Amino acid sequence: MPFTHRIAAGILFAGLAPIAAAQNAPAAHPALDQAIDQLAITRRYDEAVISPDGKWVAWVESLPATKDAPSQGSAIYVAPVAAGAAAKAGGKGAAAKAAAATATPQRITAVSGDAPHDEHGVSWSPDGKSLAFLSDAADAGQLELYVAPATGGTPRQLTKLKGYLATPQWSPDGQTVAILFTENAPRASGPLQPRTPDVGVVEDHYFEQRLTTVNVANGDVHQLSPADLYVYEYDWSPDGKRFITTAAHGEGDDNWYIAELYTVDAASGETHSILKPSTQIAVPRWSPDGKQVAFIGGIMSDEGIASGDIFTVDAAGGTPKNITTGMKGSAYWLDWLPTGIEFVAAMDGESGVGRVPAAGGPVQVLWTGAESIHGAADFSLGLTMSRDGRTTALARESFAQPPEVWAGPVGAWRQVTTDNRDAHPAWGDSKNLHWKSDQFTVQGWLIYPKDFDPSKKYPMVVYVHGGPEGVVTPSYPGTFGDATVLGSQGYFIFYPNFRGSAGQAESFTAADVKDYGYGDLRDILSGLTEVLHTVPVDSTRVGITGWSYGGYMTMWAVTQTHRFRAAVSGAGLADWLSYYGENGIDKWMDSYFGGNVYDDPAVYAKSSPITFIKNVTTPTLVVVGDRDIECPPPQSYEFWHALRTLGVKTQFVIYPNEGHEIGQPEHRRDIMRRMAAWFAENMP
Repeated sequence: MPFTHRIAAGILFAGLAPIAAAQNAPAAHPALDQAIDQLAITRRYDEAVISPDGKWVAWVESLPATKDAPSQGSAIYVAPVAAGAAAKAGGKGAAAKAAAATATPQRITAVSGDAPHDEHGVSWSPDGKSLAFLSDAADAGQLELYVAPATGGTPRQLTKLKGYLATPQWSPDGQTVAILFTENAPRASGPLQPRTPDVGVVEDHYFEQRLTTVNVANGDVHQLSPADLYVYEYDWSPDGKRFITTAAHGEGDDNWYIAELYTVDAASGETHSILKPSTQIAVPRWSPDGKQVAFIGGIMSDEGIASGDIFTVDAAGGTPKNITTGMKGSAYWLDWLPTGIEFVAAMDGESGVGRVPAAGGPVQVLWTGAESIHGAADFSLGLTMSRDGRTTALARESFAQPPEVWAGPVGAWRQVTTDNRDAHPAWGDSKNLHWKSDQFTVQGWLIYPKDFDPSKKYPMVVYVHGGPEGVVTPSYPGTFGDATVLGSQGYFIFYPNFRGSAGQAESFTAADVKDYGYGDLRDILSGLTEVLHTVPVDSTRVGITGWSYGGYMTMWAVTQTHRFRAAVSGAGLADWLSYYGENGIDKWMDSYFGGNVYDDPAVYAKSSPITFIKNVTTPTLVVVGDRDIECPPPQSYEFWHALRTLGVKTQFVIYPNEGHEIGQPEHRRDIMRRMAAWFAENMP
C-alpha cells in the first residue's frame, strides 16, 4: 500500500455497464481548473544522474501533457554541471554567449519525428563517454536498450526483446550493460500497474524479472539469474565478477516483502542466498573492496518507498550489523564510498543527506532541507554521486518551489534547469508543526490557503499519507494523489506524519504493528487539536482524505469519530479479513499483523472499518481504479454498499483501466474536481 511523501488523495461490476469516470462530473471553480492546468504542464524529473567524473549531468523529464496529447512521454537531456553557474552569470559579449551555448541542454534520443515516446533509465559508462538508456522508439510501448555518445550522436540499439526492461547499469570495465528483463511480461512490473484480468482457470503463472547482461559490442543477451527467481534490485561488484541482488522465488509483486540477499556470478549465473533477513530489505550496495554489502532494512512498504536503518553483512553471508541504530531518520538510498557510507533519508519530515562510518558510529548529518530530493531512478528520496563522491545530481522541489535539476557538492548545488521558472503556487505558505501524542513527538506539515487573512475562519482538510510507513516531505503537488491544490479553494491542508511513518526512528515506524487505526488515529486527532490552537480553522468544517493506506485511514476515521464533516477515500480498504484474500500483495501484512489472517482473524477484525460501520454518519466519497492490485475495488464497493444501506450520504466512482496509481490525465483531473466539490458541498 504505497503513496508516501508525494502522494495524497457510477459503479463497475458484472452485469452493469461501467459508469464513465467523468460522467456527471461536478463543475469546478475556475481557480481550481487554473491550478490543475498549471500543475499539468509542470515538468517532472524522474532521474538526475551525475557522470563518473562529476562534470556532466543527465536527466529524464516528463514532457507536459496537452489537450491534443494527454501523454507526451519522457525525454533525456545532458548538460555540463558548470552550465548552471554559467547560465546564471549572464552578461554580454562573446564569453557570455559561449557560456549560454554551453548551458543549452543536449537531448539524447533514439526517436525520429514528433510522436511521444518513453525514454528513461539513464546509466553513464565508466569513462563518461557513453550513455545507456531505455527507449520505445522502435516499437511504441516496447522498451529496448540503446547506447549513445554522451555528447550527442546517433544511438545504437542493442536489444530486440519482447517484455519489460528496467534499470540499466554498466559493468566496471564498460564492456557490458546489465538490465532487469521480464520476458513476455503482460505489463510493466510493480503492483501500482493495472492488474492483468484473470480469465478461465486461474493458476499461478509467474513472469520472473531476471538479471540479464547485454554485450555492448555485439548486443548478445544473456539471461543470467535463474528462471524461477524474481530479481528486484542489483549492484555490480567492484571487479565486475558478481552481482548482489534482492530477490525472491515466486510472484514478484507479492514476494518483494520477503526478498533475500543473493549473489549472482556474472559469468555462470550461479546464485547463492547470503542472507534471509528478519525484516524487509532494499538497496543492496557493494563495499569498495568487494568484501561486504550494505543494505537498508526495516518494516517497510513497496518498491521505491522502502526505508529504514542501514546494515552491513559479509559478502559470504553471516549476521548483519545495524550501523545506524537509533538514527532519528529513515534511509531511502545509499552509496558506499571509500570514506564511508553516504545516504539520503527522511529526517523529521524533511530530506537529509548523511554519512556513517562503514564500521558503525555516529551519524553525521551533512545537509537537511524542507524539500524533497530525488535523483536515482525508482527511489522516492535519493540523489546520485560521482565516482569520488564530491559531486552530486538531484531534482529538488518543495511546497513553494516546482521541481528543477541541480548539481554540485552536497548542500552547495547549482541549478541546472529552469523549465518551471514560470510556475507559481496557487496555495499559501507552509508551516512545520510538532505535537505530543502518547509517548511520541509527532511532526506534520500545514499548508495555508491562498491569500490567507488571519481575521477569517477557514475550513481544513486532513490528508493521510499512504505506506503505511510513508512520510510527507515538502513537494510540489502533482495532478494526482495530493490535496495541496485545495489551498487555491480557501482550505488549510494538514499533513500529519503519524506513528508508523518514516523519518523519526525505526521504533516510531514500527509502532503501529498490530495496532492499525488506533495509535495512528490518536496522533492525527491530537495533531488536529494542535492545528486548531495554532491557526483560525473552523472546527465544524474539517474533512479527511487519503489514498491507499490513507484511504483505509479515511474509512477507519469515520467509523471511530464524528470529528470530520466530510471524507474522500481513495483506494481504501474496508475489511482486512476479506482484503487478505483479494489483494495481490498479501505478504506484507504478516509483518504488521503478526501472522496471516487464517491464524489470527481477531487482530485483523479489530482494525477493520467494516467492524464498526454502523458508527458512520460522515458523507463519504469513495474512488478507486478498476484494476487495482493493492487495494482491489471490492473493498471500496463493500464500504460504499454499507453506507448506502445505512442511509449515509455517499458516492462511488470507479475509474476504468486504472491500477493503484491513477495514470490517465482526465481521470486524475476528475478525482481532484470531485474531491473539491465533495468538500465544498458537505462543509459549506
